Amino acid sequence: MRLKTKMLLLFLLTISVADYFSQYSIKGNVVSNRGEQISFANVFDSLTKTGTAADFKGEFSYRTDQDEVVLFVSAIGYQTKRSEIKLKDDTNILIKLSEIAALDEVVVSGTLSAISKRESPIPIEVYTSKFIEKIPVSGLFEATQNINGVRPQLNCAVCNTGDIHINGMEGPYTMITIDGMPLVGGLSSVYGLQGIPTSLIKQMEVVKGPASTLYGSQAVGGLINVITKKAEQAPDFSFGTNITTWRASQTDFSFKYKLKKATANFGADYFNYTNPIDKNGDNFTDLTLQHRISLFNKIDFKRKKNREASLLMRYMYEDRWGGEMQWNKNFRGGDSIYGESIYTNRIELVGKYELPTKEHLILSGSYSNHIQNSFYGTTSYNALQQIGFGQLVWDKQLNIKNQVYAGLVTRYEFYDDNTFATQTIDSLNPTNQPTIDIYPGIFVQNSTDINEKVKMLSGIRFDYHNKHKLIFTPRLNFKYSPTPKFTARFGYGNGFRVVNVFTEDHAALTGARSVEIPNKLDPERSHNVNLNIEKRINTRWSYIILDASAFYTYFSNKIIPDYESDDNKIIYANLEGNAVSKGFSLNASLLFEFPLTINLGATLMDVYTNELNGEGKLIKTPQLLTENITGTWAVSYQFSKINLSIDYTGNIYGPMHLPVFENDFRPDKSPFFSIQNIKVTKEIKNRWKVSLGIQNLLNYTPPPSSIMRAFDPFDKNINVNNPNNYTFDPAYVYTSFQGITGFFGVRYKFNKK
Repeated sequence: MRLKTKMLLLFLLTISVADYFSQYSIKGNVVSNRGEQISFANVFDSLTKTGTAADFKGEFSYRTDQDEVVLFVSAIGYQTKRSEIKLKDDTNILIKLSEIAALDEVVVSGTLSAISKRESPIPIEVYTSKFIEKIPVSGLFEATQNINGVRPQLNCAVCNTGDIHINGMEGPYTMITIDGMPLVGGLSSVYGLQGIPTSLIKQMEVVKGPASTLYGSQAVGGLINVITKKAEQAPDFSFGTNITTWRASQTDFSFKYKLKKATANFGADYFNYTNPIDKNGDNFTDLTLQHRISLFNKIDFKRKKNREASLLMRYMYEDRWGGEMQWNKNFRGGDSIYGESIYTNRIELVGKYELPTKEHLILSGSYSNHIQNSFYGTTSYNALQQIGFGQLVWDKQLNIKNQVYAGLVTRYEFYDDNTFATQTIDSLNPTNQPTIDIYPGIFVQNSTDINEKVKMLSGIRFDYHNKHKLIFTPRLNFKYSPTPKFTARFGYGNGFRVVNVFTEDHAALTGARSVEIPNKLDPERSHNVNLNIEKRINTRWSYIILDASAFYTYFSNKIIPDYESDDNKIIYANLEGNAVSKGFSLNASLLFEFPLTINLGATLMDVYTNELNGEGKLIKTPQLLTENITGTWAVSYQFSKINLSIDYTGNIYGPMHLPVFENDFRPDKSPFFSIQNIKVTKEIKNRWKVSLGIQNLLNYTPPPSSIMRAFDPFDKNINVNNPNNYTFDPAYVYTSFQGITGFFGVRYKFNKK
């Protein structure tokens, strides 16, 4: 036997003998605060510098000759815990680890009450400001491209206005709220996600599927709730700026200040892009030029018994234009050089006040005033929209198993423009007649813990609309958790939506098509069912969260723009038939033992209408501008020693049906395409962050012919060499024309403590 082999056997024998004669035996179980076993946790004794690992059941054991140990117990996805333990002959210990907060956030959007994300009977996705910072984009609107099942859709190739699609449903079906208040809708769909400094954003919560019972008529397809930080949580001072190789720049700053009985945050955000670029050679700007300023102020008042009271104010001004490269403001409204120019002024107020009563009553409200002055070629569109909202909510714990939320709500909408939409029906002497909608409502929601494994959420809502009378919307949700690491959720919801074409569909204004509304538009109604399953898995090297959902939404009275019956018109009417949005989505989050995190998502969808033809048969038609498959990813790696992180984010979209002309030479479907980004961030002294990045790594852009007859935007030569009678039309757009773009940014944060 070789000497090395003998020495190895002697060493192993020595260890075995030492272990045998050790005085104390330690056995233990590692569990979470919820009582779930934590597989493969690491156990390290800092006094003896020895360690072991728990098995699949979270159990561990070892022997020591010390009468005291200091154990450090850690596991992926959990906070490390330090425990000092005095030993006896045989010691059995139970060690509880707390889950990292980011894996079990507190959410409010599903129930109007703060609740653990895992305990919520409604599936809610949470995206923090750190998620937003991973993507080298200028705002929340663009950042939603990396949320599975959510897509920012451009609705105009010229002025680049857009909205948010959730599970294939168009932007008007998505409600956007700020701190739970429905400020945003109609004219302002995109502005709810613009202009808030990221340093003041706590998180963004996404609910897929109807939330009409709590939020009313616009939350048919889903909800995006932007939650701002309380003043005490915000940095004392923050400043950030970035610039791109397309010469777009954004700067924001915020600071915290004290009042006599309050703490406040003030923030400002400025975006500027004034560099016309035409890389596809159609003589139209590839990216809309704009400058936008947003001012933000939130005040949190200090009150007795820590009762809530806050006031949020935001002002936004934007000047944007797109069009022919030689356009300037002297051509605004003229018919010689085509341009689309939009001036926007917007004011928002949000307030919350907890009443000084024995019962838990919260009064909240919001108000927005939106003024738009715009020209689309020679078409003038000037509009004023005001939205007021008031809500009184009673939160009552009836007993150990039942908690009730009840509310009185009132919504006020004023809308006026210079189109026939706000004119009297007198065709000879039409006069202006602004639209005023007032609809009070009442809702009751009860959360019931049926037993330790089953929770039920049931709710009903009644709204009275001054035109459509009584509207009823119920909801029912179940959560079943047979084990702490497995949860199944089932939900049913009903929704309704009142439509205003000119505030919601930008295509009604742009281009050469005229709008036709042959009959009165009735409100849309929907029924949705969804099933969600969440599974958490511990392995030796990673912590995995799987989240899968299946959804089905049925629409009646759906209002769909018809581009195909007449190439010169957009016809709006209630669908004679039904519409369906159905599909399946999967999210996977992987946290590794080393500093790597991976988030993956995929959604399969089938969104279509069933419409009666002349023979009374239902004809299935896929919805325009809706992908049937989408995928997202975010891969992050942290070099801890040098405070350097790399974030690789991206998405991939399947083909979409596009609005085409008869005998159109362009494909009626978009190809598969992918937008990918990479960002490198260096942190310096916990205050400075310097970032470099590339947007749209693959340099993907739509075809140059996306704008039909870009050379004749006013259709002055429509009869010249035009055998197919094409007209100018910018509706053939499904993603931005902005190609590969470099990005550089600097951010500074300062806290006194």
